[in-house]
Amino acid sequence: MIDEARAEAATLEADLLSLFEAARSSNADDEHDPEGQTIAYERAQLTAVLEATRRHVSELQDAVERLDAGDYGVCEVCGNPIPPERLAARPTARRCVTCA
Repeated sequence: MIDEARAEAATLEADLLSLFEAARSSNADDEHDPEGQTIAYERAQLTAVLEATRRHVSELQDAVERLDAGDYGVCEVCGNPIPPERLAARPTARRCVTCA
C-alpha cells in the first residue's frame, strides 16, 4: 500500500513538473491567453492532488511505525482498541469512532 502511494506521488510529481516546464517554456501570458487559465487551473488541481497523496504516504508511514511500536489499532485519545471494521475502512486511523 505504501509503495503504491509512493508510486502515485512520483507520477503526480512528474506530471506537475511537466506542466510547470510546459508553462515556463511557453511565451504565453496567462492573463491574455485563453489556454492560460486552463493551465493555471490544471497546475492548481495537480498540486492539490500531489499534496493529498504526500499526506496519505505520510499517514501510511506513521501507521507502519505504530505497528512496529505495538501501538497500531489503539486510540491515541482514550487508549481503547480501534474496532477492526474502522481499521479495515481506514487503515491509518489514529482514533476510535467515539474520539474521532
